[in-house]
Order: sequence, then structure tokens, then C-alpha cells
Amino acid sequence: MSATKLWLTAALIGLAYLIGSVPFSFLVARARGVDLRKVGSGNVGSANVWRACGFVPFLIAVTLDMLKGMLSTLAAARWAMLPPGAVMLVGTAAILGHTFPIFLSFKGGKAVATSSGVLLAVYPLLVVLGAITWVAAFLLTRMSSAASLTAVVVELIMGTTLFMIGRLPLPFALFIWCMAAFIIYLHRENIQRLRAGTENRFGKL
Repeated sequence: MSATKLWLTAALIGLAYLIGSVPFSFLVARARGVDLRKVGSGNVGSANVWRACGFVPFLIAVTLDMLKGMLSTLAAARWAMLPPGAVMLVGTAAILGHTFPIFLSFKGGKAVATSSGVLLAVYPLLVVLGAITWVAAFLLTRMSSAASLTAVVVELIMGTTLFMIGRLPLPFALFIWCMAAFIIYLHRENIQRLRAGTENRFGKL
């Protein structure tokens, strides 16, 4: 990469982190007079918006959180025309901003929506498969964490398969592998509750 591309990559990484740090779920709930840090799971992600504020605010929050990842990645790929590895670094910066937001003392969400936004920008089919899996798993379990983890595993398997048959570039595959590990790590407490049978369930829509 040229020096210009390197500087552009660094600038977009910093910008993506700042955009990712905008806590849309927190702000959507706050507009309704709810502090997500003090209700439900205490997490400032979109699932807690659903618990505390309802389905429509959840849809708004999850869409905005996805856009953080998608637009940052598209800017790197389509506007700056960076190589795939640099594009994924910019997308990853948006995810890290969402998870460790500078505007909320580095305590953010669990990366599912913003990671999906990044993936939507580079390989939409995997997000469609993940979304179908999420809905099916959620309807079966009524648990957002179980649905998210199931969707991540499906995307991991499909992404790996596409890489092995030459349909997915290595930088995108590396992103999927790292994203899956990171999301599973962030859900470690949920996994413990799932194993103990104490994870919170949603009521009927």
C-alpha cells in the first residue's frame, strides 16, 4: 500500500472507532426516559432496548447499530477503495468503538449488530443466513443471547465453507473467525446462565 493509502486507512480507522462509539441503543432508550445501565441486563445494546422500551425502539436501535459498521466499511471499500485487509480493519474499529465506546466509559454492547453491519457491507448473504437463524432460534428459545450465539455459529460455519471453496477472500474469513470468537467471549456470562438454565427469556411480542 502507498503512503497515502496508509494514512487514509489510519484516518478511517480512527473515524470508524468514533462512529462506533456513538451509543445509539443507549440514546434511543434515553429518549424514552430509560437509562439502559439501570434496567434489565444493564447492557447498553439493542436487546436491552427491547426489554426496557419495546420492539419498535429495538428495531430503531439495532438498525442504527448496524449502520455504524456497514457505513464505515463501505466508506473504506467503495470511497477510499482500500484493499480487503484494510477494509476489515476499518470495520473492526467500528465494532471496537461499539463495544468499548469512548462516550460511555468504554462499556458498550456485545458487538452483534455492528458486526452484522460490517459483514453486510462485504458479504450480505451471510447476514441473511444469520438473520434467518437468529429469528428461528429466538422463536424457539425466546432468548436473544441464544439466538445471537446460534447465528454466529452458522455464519462461522458458512464463512469457513465459502473460504475453503474459494468464494471468500482470506481477510473476510479472518474477520468472521475473529468476530465469532469475540462475540462468544462477550457472551461468556450469558453462556454460563444458559448452561445453568437461568438466562432471561422474552415474553410474547
